[in-house]
Amino acid sequence: MNKRNIDAHVGSRLRMRRTMMGLSQSKLAEAIGITFQQVQKYEKGSNSMNANRLYEFSQLMQIPVSYFFEEIENRVVFLHANIPKDLDSFSMPSDRESLEIMKAFKRINSWPVRKRVADLVRAVSMSA
Repeated sequence: MNKRNIDAHVGSRLRMRRTMMGLSQSKLAEAIGITFQQVQKYEKGSNSMNANRLYEFSQLMQIPVSYFFEEIENRVVFLHANIPKDLDSFSMPSDRESLEIMKAFKRINSWPVRKRVADLVRAVSMSA
């Protein structure tokens, strides 16, 4: 996996966590002491984050630094597969629709309802 792919993966994990926390790029940037444009560059993978910055984000977002590298092996396989480029962003778990679904799912307070929704999604995904 090349440096650019790693930066893109780390950036997508940053975007996913930020969105799950309901933070805008501006709010996250303000909390860290950088510009929202810098957050955009990190999320796009056009700029690399050094170890200090990764640590700052992990502390603010209450996650281990390793969070940013989770599932990187799966992304390596995905990036090297012969998949048309227009499907790349749609298929990744960090796409906007997936994040919105996860946020909505977390708002379901009833455990039985959550279980039934999860079962439904599993069933539909297996039949697709």
